Amino acid sequence: MNTHAHPSSKAVVQQLTNNATSWLGHRKADHHEIVMGQTFVSPAEGDLDSIEVFSSVVANPGNVILTVHKFNPQEQSWGPSLASSNLDMTNRFNQQWVSFHLPSLHLHKGESYGFRLESHDGYLGLGEGAFSAKQPSFEQGKEWKFEQNHKPHIYSYFSLAFKVGLKAA
Repeated sequence: MNTHAHPSSKAVVQQLTNNATSWLGHRKADHHEIVMGQTFVSPAEGDLDSIEVFSSVVANPGNVILTVHKFNPQEQSWGPSLASSNLDMTNRFNQQWVSFHLPSLHLHKGESYGFRLESHDGYLGLGEGAFSAKQPSFEQGKEWKFEQNHKPHIYSYFSLAFKVGLKAA
């Protein structure tokens, strides 16, 4: 399985700071699932090739599903899924960038999008950047955490470590 972006793909949005870990998936202790999300603004128009996230640790291997959505920043709302990709995460993905390849979804310059990651059978830590009021976070989007039966948490001082790759024209 190729875990790197396609050679003709260029990362147009990225947040590379990785100084914390955010947990995703199915917690065995209480049987809750945690779904993570990240919003971003596309700085260019083009066809989406992949989204990469940094896998800090795979505590319990499992299938991870990534979905891409339009995002409305004024209403803080996610639209329906526009594309999806999945990957079986095992311990071999510890401490590395992993790529979810997507079927050429066209992104429009200046529009907001988001991606969500979920796992019904795995539990893993994703790399994230933790920031402070003195050092602003990733300004083009926010990290989201969705837990069962709870209102989503929106974090302005955290951002997943990620790269959005568009295909070269």
